[in-house]
Order: sequence, then structure tokens, then C-alpha cells
Amino acid sequence: MSIENEIKQPNFKNERQKSVINLIYTYNWVTEKIKVHLDKYDITSQQFNILRILRGAGVPLSTLQIRQRMLDKMSDTSRIVDRMVRKNLVTKTISSVDKRLVDVEISDSGKKLLDKLDERQDEMDAVLENISIEEAQSLNSLLDKIRNSDKVAV
Repeated sequence: MSIENEIKQPNFKNERQKSVINLIYTYNWVTEKIKVHLDKYDITSQQFNILRILRGAGVPLSTLQIRQRMLDKMSDTSRIVDRMVRKNLVTKTISSVDKRLVDVEISDSGKKLLDKLDERQDEMDAVLENISIEEAQSLNSLLDKIRNSDKVAV
């Protein structure tokens, strides 16, 4: 279904405005689809992102380092990490390098949860089942091009 039909707005100022609205709408649509899968495991997309960051790093990271790598740059990383500690998905310890910082490390429970989610990756990938690999590559190139534009006005 076209964006015009989805949001019941038949007219846009121009194709660029339509594209921006379409990106926002699609982001929310994809986020909701992924959320359905993560809800089964009682984690948010931000917590999922942090677990993947920590597993990929292979070493403890500070909350600042985690925030720099997160998809959602506006998130309150410390608060999310504290919730994850309560769920036993990560551990926090005082940094041996800087006593003002804490090191965050993925726990065995966090690793097991990611393993379960990895087994179901096909379900999350199915969000884009209607596009080919070549179309996905083109989409990635276009999205990278948008983000890397030097002329983004605020």
C-alpha cells in the first residue's frame, strides 16, 4: 500500500517531503514489527542493541562507549543498563582505569538470550521479505547517502 493510502494524505509538497514522511512512517512500522519479536523475551530494542554491542566488543565497555555505538543516540544508556542489570543480562563493575566510570559486560544470561534470538533471526529478517537482496543493497546505499549528506539543514 502506498504511503498516501497508509496515512490518508493524498498530497505532498514534493517527492522529497513524501520521502521523509515515508521514512518516518516506515521506521515506526519496522520498529513495531521487531518489537513484537523482542517482547516475547521481555527486552526492548535498545536492550537488544546493547547486548549485541557488548557481545561484539568481547570486552567490557563504559556506558559512554556503548552510547557511541548505539543505534538510538538519544537513549539514556545508564538507565537502560541499570534495567538490564536487574534482569541479569549484564553486569556492572567499577572501571579499573577510571574510578568515575563503570564497565558493563554481557552476562551468561545475556549471551544465552542472544543465542535464542539468533536462532529466530529469520523471523526478524522476514520484515523485509518482499525485497530482493539486490533491492536491499540499493536501499542500504540510499539510506547511507541520506545520512552522509553534507547539506542536512536543521
